Amino acid sequence: MPTTDHLTVTDNEATRVIAFNRPDKKNALTQDMYRATTDAINGAQDNAAIRCLVLTGGKGVFTAGNDLEDFLKGGTASADKPRPSAALGFLHALARNTKPLVAAVDGIAIGVGTTMLFQCDYVVASSGARFSTPFIHLGLVPEGASSLLMPRAIGHQRAFATLVMGRSLNAEEGREAGFVNTVVPAGEADTEALKVAREISALPAEAVAISRKLLKPSPEELIERINHESALFGERMRSEEAVNAFKAFFARKKA
Repeated sequence: MPTTDHLTVTDNEATRVIAFNRPDKKNALTQDMYRATTDAINGAQDNAAIRCLVLTGGKGVFTAGNDLEDFLKGGTASADKPRPSAALGFLHALARNTKPLVAAVDGIAIGVGTTMLFQCDYVVASSGARFSTPFIHLGLVPEGASSLLMPRAIGHQRAFATLVMGRSLNAEEGREAGFVNTVVPAGEADTEALKVAREISALPAEAVAISRKLLKPSPEELIERINHESALFGERMRSEEAVNAFKAFFARKKA
């Protein structure tokens, strides 16, 4: 089973807490982190003792999204491999997940850090949370079935402003838009998320599972959209727009 020092998985009573743990890089996701997170999600599916999952980045940051250098090394730009399999495997795991999923967001949630929240069932955000999906600025397109889920959750106009125009949202704006359930003071997102997870875990498990399934698009629909986005994402990675945007990004980073 792939593991990484940058992910901590803890089973706390009936809750599995999956914590990104790379604070020096703002929890930027590597391929190893994707693989370990996928394993943590998939490993809970047939475990009746796990009634709820919590995704967190700990205090101060959720995730800055993909580690772009690691992402590019993963073969994203090659013609026969439109996205690294680890990232795609993680998105498929989210789509197939049958356990209630709670997110605890304290700080920035960039790119997939925001889009994965639309696969979650309950989102707790701290007052310092900030949501951003700057795909277009890199010449890319949305991923994670966000082009399907975000308009359904917050409406086409808000989704356009977020996914296409790249406008960010703070915690209160996220709650107003409807994808954040609760806003708590900075540093308290994990505590509130665990409280919510305990509340969910105390409910009749089968009734929760059936009701959750009724509320969500089918895994097949989600995976079809994820794969379609992924193919377009791969094409865009090889586009002149994206190549120039990435060159500019890394030039700014070195400056």
